[in-house]
Amino acid sequence: MRMKLFHSMAAIGLAMALVGCDAPQSQLKTHDDMLALDSHLDTPLVLDRAGFDISHRHDWMQDYAQVDLPRMKEGGLDGGFWVIYTAQGPLTEQGYAKALAHARQRSVVIDEMVRNLSYDFALALQADEAARIAASGKRVVYKSIENAYPLGTNIDLLDEFYAAGVRMVGLVHSRNNQFADSSTDKAGQKWGGLSPLGRALIKRANALGMIVDLSHAHDEALAQAIALSTTPIILSHSGAAHLYEHPRNVPDALLKKLAQSGGVIQINSLSGYLRDLNTDPRRLPEFIGLYRKYQNAPGGMRENHKAFIADRRALDKKYPPDYAELSDVMDHIFHALALMGPDHVGIGLDWDGGGGVNGLQDVSDLPKITEALRAASVSTRTIEKIWSGNMLRLLRLAEAARTQ
Repeated sequence: MRMKLFHSMAAIGLAMALVGCDAPQSQLKTHDDMLALDSHLDTPLVLDRAGFDISHRHDWMQDYAQVDLPRMKEGGLDGGFWVIYTAQGPLTEQGYAKALAHARQRSVVIDEMVRNLSYDFALALQADEAARIAASGKRVVYKSIENAYPLGTNIDLLDEFYAAGVRMVGLVHSRNNQFADSSTDKAGQKWGGLSPLGRALIKRANALGMIVDLSHAHDEALAQAIALSTTPIILSHSGAAHLYEHPRNVPDALLKKLAQSGGVIQINSLSGYLRDLNTDPRRLPEFIGLYRKYQNAPGGMRENHKAFIADRRALDKKYPPDYAELSDVMDHIFHALALMGPDHVGIGLDWDGGGGVNGLQDVSDLPKITEALRAASVSTRTIEKIWSGNMLRLLRLAEAARTQ
C-alpha cells in the first residue's frame, strides 16, 4: 500500500534528530546555490539521435527527451553520472562482442558531447572535480556503466573503461547475466546472488577505484556485495519496498545493512516502481517491441528516431500512460531518510531511461524536490548531502581504496 506524503513526514521525526538546525531563513542556501548531481542520467541514449542537440531546449511531450542544457540550467542540475547502458543479450561470445562494441560507442558519444560543447560540459574523473567544474559554469560529466554485460568473461576490460573515465559500474540489468542475478528476471535466480565472476568484478572495481552499483540486482546479490566490497555500495536509482513492493525496490532490513556499511540509495522516479498504475497491460510489451524494432533496424535508433517518436505517440494514444506523482518520489526520499539517516540518501531519477512523474517530468522541475524537503524542515546540510554530498563521499572512498 502506497504511503501518503504526510505519513512519511510524520515518520521523519527520527531523522530530524540527526540533521541538525538550519541557519536563519534569510541565510538559507537556494537550490541553485547547492551542488546538484543526479547519479543516473540515461541521456546518452538520445545524444546521437538524428536531430537531437543537447545544447537546445527540447520538450518532453514532443520528443520524450528529459535532459538538455537549457533545462539543466533552469532546474539547477549541475550534472552527474552519464550512463553507458547496454541491454541484456545472450551470454555468448557473439553476444559479448556486440555488447562491447555498443558500450564503447556509448562512451564515445559522451566524449563527443564534452568535446563539441567544451564551454558547457567537462569530464570529471575525481570527486573533488565536481565543485570546481560547477563553479566554472560548466556541467559535470562523470561516466558510469549500467549492466556490466559488455565485459563478457574478461573483467580486465574494466580497466579500459576506467581509463575512458568510468567511475561507477553496475553489475546487472533486467535479466540475469554472467555477474549476478537480476531482481526482475522472470526465470528466477541463476547464481543465488553473485556469480564467481561477479565477485571478481567487484574486487577489480575496488582496486581500480570505481563505485559498485547494485541497482537492478537481486536482494541476495546486494547483500553479498555489501559484505564483499571494500568500499560502500550505491543503489544508483532504486526505491523502498516498504512503500511499494516491486522487485526493483529494496526491503528495509537490507537498506539498514546498506546504511550500516556506509552505502547510499539514490531514489528514482520511474512510475512503475512507485505505485500501482492504471495502464493497459498490453502497453509495456508493445512498447518494448517498438523500441527493439527501431533499435535493430538499419541505422538503429539514430537514423530512425523520427519514426520511433511517431509510433510512440500513436502507442500513447492507443494505451495512455499513467504516471505516479512527485509526492510518491518524496515519500521514498523521506522514508529512506528516516530509516537510514541523512548520510545515506541521494537522487538518481532515471532521466531518459523511464523516469518522470506528474510534477517532475524533466530536469527543469528539480527545484520542487528541494522545496518539498524545505517544507518538511530538512536542513540545508542534509539537502546538500542528498543532492551530491553522499554520492561524492562514496567516490572519495573508492579513490582512497585505489591509492591503497
